[in-house]
Amino acid sequence: MIKRALDILGAAIGLIVFSPILIVISVMIKREMGSPVLFQQTRPGREGKPFQMIKFRTMRDAIDADGRQL
Repeated sequence: MIKRALDILGAAIGLIVFSPILIVISVMIKREMGSPVLFQQTRPGREGKPFQMIKFRTMRDAIDADGRQL
C-alpha cells in the first residue's frame, strides 16, 4: 500500500516537474505535424493483459524527392 502511494506521488511530482518540457514538445509536434499530438497504442502488460499507452506522435512517412515512400 505504501509503495503504491509512493509510486503515485513520484509520478505526480515528475509530471509537475516535466510539464513545461512536455508542453514545448506538444507545441512543436502540433506546429510541424498537425493534430492529433498524442495517440493511444495497445500494448501487452503484466501477464499478457493489454493496456492503453499514450504517446507523442513523432513518426512520419519517409518519402523521396518524387513522393514515393522509402
